[in-house]
Amino acid sequence: MLTRRRLLTTASAGTALLGGSVLLPFAARAEGDMFDTPHGPVVIHPVSHASFAMETPAGVLYSDPVGDPALYADLPKPDVILVTHEHGDHYNADTLAALLGDETLLITNPAVGGMLPEALKARATVLANGESTTAIGIGIDAIPAYNTTEDRLKYHPQGRDNGYVLHLGGDKVYIAGDTEDIPEMRALTGIMIAFVPMNLPYTMDTDQAASAVNDFKPQYVYPYHYKGLDPEDFAAKVTDSEVRFGPWYG
Repeated sequence: MLTRRRLLTTASAGTALLGGSVLLPFAARAEGDMFDTPHGPVVIHPVSHASFAMETPAGVLYSDPVGDPALYADLPKPDVILVTHEHGDHYNADTLAALLGDETLLITNPAVGGMLPEALKARATVLANGESTTAIGIGIDAIPAYNTTEDRLKYHPQGRDNGYVLHLGGDKVYIAGDTEDIPEMRALTGIMIAFVPMNLPYTMDTDQAASAVNDFKPQYVYPYHYKGLDPEDFAAKVTDSEVRFGPWYG
């Protein structure tokens, strides 16, 4: 059974945590939300808007890191960076270059893969909707992310952008990217943690987001990418999932 704890992780690599029963294979230096799983701790570090870091027993993943690299200075270095699409609040080549370690892997959608600088292309695995790969022992599925409302179709056309489902042992994490409440989201099963956007006119409103979450029922859901909308309004409409909040905007 998944449980949640909040802590300031200050362990060095190889230090036993959780009563000495689990080892974190990296130095975790910033406060985050910690979720205990049968396979070890998962720690979520919200950064800003759609950017966050996630520590897992297999390694560290960043999702859509943009902005000043100093925002990430207190976080463990990424083993994998996921990019959902090319909009400036999700993709910035200079930020990626500054954050890459010697062996960091990039996972991108085809549009971003085609615009990466040559130095970054050598690090990238490009996944289209429906494709999968494995990185640092984590299965990664690229799933659709798109608009369905007529006057929003221009922002995220179907077939271009990615969401991701990460397989962490027997647990799954869903990163929606920029999307509305599409059938592919509603059909998800067995999601432990979900990151769901709500930001008009680019994604969806709180009614759409809550309705989708109530269909696929993740154990935990983070509203993110919600500038201009009220995450508390979303939370009030969610029935079966535990809503978690992060300091995305301050």
